[in-house]
Amino acid sequence: MVRRLAVPQPLSQRNPWRYLRDADVLHAALVTLLAVALSAGTVWLGYVVHVWRIARRAPNTLPGRWVVLVFGQQLVADEPGHDYRGRLARARVLLREGAAARVLLLGGRSGGTRSEAEAGHAWLRGQGVPADARIELEQESVDSLENLRHARGLLQGGDRSDVMPPVALLTSRYHLARCLLLARRLGFDGHVLAAEDILPRTPRYLARLLMEATYLMWIDLGVRWARLVGHRRMAARIS
Repeated sequence: MVRRLAVPQPLSQRNPWRYLRDADVLHAALVTLLAVALSAGTVWLGYVVHVWRIARRAPNTLPGRWVVLVFGQQLVADEPGHDYRGRLARARVLLREGAAARVLLLGGRSGGTRSEAEAGHAWLRGQGVPADARIELEQESVDSLENLRHARGLLQGGDRSDVMPPVALLTSRYHLARCLLLARRLGFDGHVLAAEDILPRTPRYLARLLMEATYLMWIDLGVRWARLVGHRRMAARIS
């Protein structure tokens, strides 16, 4: 059974450069650069360690039955790339083992002709999933924050007073720390769930971990600064 979240046409498209025109994002970037400079880089190293610890310790299975949020990733020639296929493969295992009561595939367009969620669903169908699998497609979001905002809307059915169920945040290990921070800010009872069996030890993966630490620091310090100075609009960007 597949449910698609109704979306306006055309579908949203991933465009990270749009944030460079956002005054609040640039404000947070300036605060982050100052913190790194004043700490001689030790603040950034702290975030690197945090991201690495979560990536290394995250389980790839959870007891019980879960609502599973599968984070999308930019497609390659309209098909899931290596990391996205790993996330989908883990979701397939959970579905076949009965550990996923409900799966939400998250992600709008990333430059191709179909959404990340749609491409992920097609991949799962090709690999074989149970006929009664409850899979829903969220196709409006273009980044991790929007992934979670739209997932929250699906889970609450439009009523923010409804209590959301605990969710498993399924993504690549390098991406888990950022997703967990955002989920907690948005009111989720989120639990990390790694796509990979173990933390890969390759140069490419190390680069992704370092980049994620930078993103996480940018988000976290920006929110902390906004709260400190009473910048309500900036703080509300992640809520």
